[in-house]
Amino acid sequence: MSTGTLFADAPFLDVANPAFSLRSAPVRAARARSWYARTPYGLAVLRHKEMGELLTHEALIQGSHAWPALNGVTGGVFADWWNKSILVTEGDDHWRLRRLVNPAFSPKIVKTLMGDFERIANDLADGFIDRGACDFMAEFADPYAARVLCLLLGLPESEAPFILRTSATMGLALGVNFPNLVDEIEAATVELGGFISEVLKAREADPGDDILSVMVQARDEGDRLSHEELWNLALMLAFAGVDTTRNQLGLGMSMFADHPGQWEALAADPSLDMAAATEVMRMRPTITWVSREATRDFDYGGITIPRGTVLHLYSESAGTDPAVMADAPFDITGKRPRNYGFGGGVHHCLGNLVARNDMAVAYRVLSARMTSPVVGEGATWLADSGNTGPIALPITFAPR
Repeated sequence: MSTGTLFADAPFLDVANPAFSLRSAPVRAARARSWYARTPYGLAVLRHKEMGELLTHEALIQGSHAWPALNGVTGGVFADWWNKSILVTEGDDHWRLRRLVNPAFSPKIVKTLMGDFERIANDLADGFIDRGACDFMAEFADPYAARVLCLLLGLPESEAPFILRTSATMGLALGVNFPNLVDEIEAATVELGGFISEVLKAREADPGDDILSVMVQARDEGDRLSHEELWNLALMLAFAGVDTTRNQLGLGMSMFADHPGQWEALAADPSLDMAAATEVMRMRPTITWVSREATRDFDYGGITIPRGTVLHLYSESAGTDPAVMADAPFDITGKRPRNYGFGGGVHHCLGNLVARNDMAVAYRVLSARMTSPVVGEGATWLADSGNTGPIALPITFAPR
């Protein structure tokens, strides 16, 4: 639902413009003036307190189902898959899927993956560390995220380039340029979806010990996931697991380049690796907003929010809200209130434990092998709204 002039006294943010940044002065000014703002997509929620409360509000459901339609995409393979995904499923259906899938992402299983995360990170670093320079996205973040995903699906790492190419193209659907890229996104969804179908058939016939195999074998009081549900979940794992991880790693490296002392702090104390991943997501989350939709009219924060209103809860704006964070700078040694980079409530990111750990390992391994990065000329970026991150990130450093 477009807010139009419904809340005419609220600030307006033109976030549909690809040149608009969700970290810009207009967003900061709007946050100082009001907890919410109008946008072409609905209401933006700008403050930490309100984001935390609205993530779990009983009158709100996941709003991401509306994203394709908001961009004029009402049919096609991507929209059909998206609208049946666990991301937008509600009520008992959602709880059932989470109950069956949760064991695949347990701390015990994630712990068994840590050695492989380190192996992949060191192997990639070996390829450029002696040069003292690399394109961080092309030479580390992209292949690291794709090889980790192959690990989760039980695939040979040689499939990583294919997984990266197709999932990265699908990921463009979560940016503000979605309407202009529909054909490419559709083709990538068909290609990756067909590949996942073949992988799933193999896992159903002969399960291994990877996360997809755990999902195939999941049982709860006789209940199990159907083939269609498994396909949908596996495609979501490939789509979200690669795109968000690679973008978040690139955003983190850019933050460390701006704060070299923090990189050196991590190198001196590797136990700060998880704190580093968390602090990066507070200050520079790749998922810049989390969506909810009103199922009924309800009163909140001095306004009446009509049924059907879509709210975009801004993760970075909440994570840097001075009312809660004061003027807290980027600091991996500090104690912070919770940030909402992985969402919250019923739809809290299912794979967050995997994502936190694979990012933490990457930062720890790299900080041990190179001095703080310096970003060079030629860096290019996705739009700073929707899902964001570097496209290319040339860096220089000194090997340790």
